[in-house]
Amino acid sequence: MTEPQTRNYRYERKFLVEELDAGQVRLMVRRHPSMFYEPYPPRVVNNLYLDTEEMDNYYANLSGADERTKVRVRWYGELFGEIAAPVLELKIKSGLVGTKQSYPFPAFRLDENFSQDYFQSLVRAADLPDAVCHHLRTLNVVLCNNYRRWYYATRDGRYRLTVDAEMAYYRVRKFGNCFINRVRDDDRVIVEMKYEKPFEPQSDRVAGFFPFRITRNSKYVTGIESVYLS
Repeated sequence: MTEPQTRNYRYERKFLVEELDAGQVRLMVRRHPSMFYEPYPPRVVNNLYLDTEEMDNYYANLSGADERTKVRVRWYGELFGEIAAPVLELKIKSGLVGTKQSYPFPAFRLDENFSQDYFQSLVRAADLPDAVCHHLRTLNVVLCNNYRRWYYATRDGRYRLTVDAEMAYYRVRKFGNCFINRVRDDDRVIVEMKYEKPFEPQSDRVAGFFPFRITRNSKYVTGIESVYLS
C-alpha cells in the first residue's frame, strides 16, 4: 500500500493582482530585498478537481470553513492526451494553516472519452489506502483547470512564492466531455507566499514589500463559478 507524502503544516498567503501582468509581477519579485531566486523553471500546472454531488467542498471553500479538504489530481505539461505521472492530492486546511497528502495515481487519458465511470475505474486500480479509495468513490470530477506557474524562493528556503497566470477552466461532465467550453482568465495574476509555522513572525516584513491585497482567492471556487454559474 502506497504511503502518502505528507507536507508539514504551513501558511499560504494569497494575493490577487489585477492591475499588473505576470511579467510585471515577476519583475517585482526579483527586486524584492529578500532576493528571491527561481529554484525551478516555470511550467504548466493541470488539475482535475473532485467534489460531492452536493458540492460540499465548494461550499466549504466559499464559506471559509476552518476545517476543509480539497481533492484534486495534478500533473504538469500538456493538458490533454496521455497523462503519465498524475498525483492525487488532498489539501487539508485547519484554521490558517494547511498541509497536503500526495499519492501516485494511475496513468490515464484525458480526451472526449473521459467520464466519471472511467475515473472510478482508475480509483479501483489505484494503490491507495482503503479510506482514501472509499472517499474518492463518493466524489465526481467536476472541474478541470490549468495555468502557468513561476517558482521563487529565498536563499535560506524559509519563504517560497509562486506566480500563477494564464488561467483556464473547463466544466467536466459525467460523460461526453469535449472540453470545448473553456473559460479563460487572463486579467488576473495570483501570487502565493508559502512558509512554515516557525517563520510566521517575519512574514509580514516579507509580504509588506508587495503592494498587493491579500485575498481568500481559490482557483477551485473561481473555476466552479466561471463554468457553472456564469
